[in-house]
Amino acid sequence: MSQVTSRIVADGEADLRLDRWFRRHFPWVGHGKLEKLLRTGQVRVDGGRAKASTRLEAGQTVRVPPLGDPAAAEAAPVRQPRPARATPERIAELQAAVLHRDESVIVLDKPAGLATQGGTGQSEHLDGLLDHLRFGHAERPRLVHRLDKDTSGVLLLGRTAAATAALAKALRTREARKLYWALVVGVPQQAQGKIVLALSKLPGAAGERMVADEEDGKNAVTLYRTIDTAGKRAAWLAMAPLTGRTHQLRVHCAAMQTPIVGDGKYGGQAAYLTGGVSRKLHLHARGIRLPHPDGGMLEVRAPLPPHMQGSWDFLGLTEEKSADVWLEE
Repeated sequence: MSQVTSRIVADGEADLRLDRWFRRHFPWVGHGKLEKLLRTGQVRVDGGRAKASTRLEAGQTVRVPPLGDPAAAEAAPVRQPRPARATPERIAELQAAVLHRDESVIVLDKPAGLATQGGTGQSEHLDGLLDHLRFGHAERPRLVHRLDKDTSGVLLLGRTAAATAALAKALRTREARKLYWALVVGVPQQAQGKIVLALSKLPGAAGERMVADEEDGKNAVTLYRTIDTAGKRAAWLAMAPLTGRTHQLRVHCAAMQTPIVGDGKYGGQAAYLTGGVSRKLHLHARGIRLPHPDGGMLEVRAPLPPHMQGSWDFLGLTEEKSADVWLEE
């Protein structure tokens, strides 16, 4: 490549990190060189500067500067990613967490504490373990979306490029319905409602943080309903994000002065309860409903993780049929 070119991000590449997108299209370009190109503004996304960790959206334009002759790099073989080493126990746990599997889709009940993708300080993550979820398929399953490391529950994997693209499109166009359960400290003033609070990213020494920003932030909308309460001490909320901002539900709950239990990042010490309530994050992707790539509708739910079930039992919260109703505007 001897001149500047532009590449359009395909549907099947939505939510892919920029560095992984680059590795897919230009495998002869090392990570160090890419970082230099990003620092100097030679690689841009929709005309703006970007980072290696930037998540791409379908239809975006990536500016690609001259990258040299790929033929000259053939003498040095491209290092292929290797499946992450995992104990037999971890592999068995992961395979047992499959809630649904067919020829196109896998739905996983992601355990709390397992990062979806790698990052600083992440030695183990789901993306590095996907080879153990092939189940005889030639292709490695692909992540369709993400959950925070400490959030448990429903996570979609596409078993083919076409299925991954179809699932990603359904998520982007609101054809999908997501249902989250959370335990929050205190009780919302209104039993149900819609939170509209724009958010923006604030970098810092303690890691990326989302903050309310009505002037320059991106629109973020969440529906919620109170299902049950433990007096005024805590409340069980059902929530449906209508937008997909980072940490959206966590920031929105904190903005209502009812932080999610265990969320010290946004709730500080006020996010913890005493007694038999775990200090882990109490946020669970309970269910998802969306068009199946092969036709019909796919609807899957994940049971509460052990630490949340223990808190439910301690506080006397009991599951009801109404808790699984999809929230609508």
